[in-house]
Amino acid sequence: MKIACLAWGSLLWKTGPLRLASSWKDDGPRLPIEFARVGDKGELSTVVWEGCAPQRTWWALVDTHDLATAREMLRQREEIDAERPEWLGSLPSELIYPCADIIDRWLREQKLDAVVWTALPARHLGEEGRPPTVDEAVLYLDQLQGEVRTHAENYVRQIPSSLATHHRKAIETRLGWMPYRVW
Repeated sequence: MKIACLAWGSLLWKTGPLRLASSWKDDGPRLPIEFARVGDKGELSTVVWEGCAPQRTWWALVDTHDLATAREMLRQREEIDAERPEWLGSLPSELIYPCADIIDRWLREQKLDAVVWTALPARHLGEEGRPPTVDEAVLYLDQLQGEVRTHAENYVRQIPSSLATHHRKAIETRLGWMPYRVW
């Protein structure tokens, strides 16, 4: 079984316990991605947010032929509570995920057997499923201080420049947090 993992955030530079069997490729499915989740370490992370402009995603083969193992490696990498299986996207699956139809079409085009991805929802002001507005996102980041601000800035700047989201444009314009490199 050939299993892929999709990425659009820190998985690209920090895979941790997620073992890959290939390098990242930049022709994953185009998905609505935005900087819309206040992460546990303070960063404003990228998530699938239906209604946003489609963005390029990346994919790599996972170093396992077992979907449950691939999901577990991703769960550990993302530090997702085992009680929240819906936050680990995968196809095939009995669960329904945002943009699953787009991902499934891509999966079949690539002639892969399965795919996993991080399916965390947007989060702002402690409310799951609530994305910040552009102004809220910039204000949140601008008010951070010390190591948390440094971490949040590094996260934004390490995201591939091709993820040219609405929030990112405002972050670049108002805070000057430009990408470290072009992907």
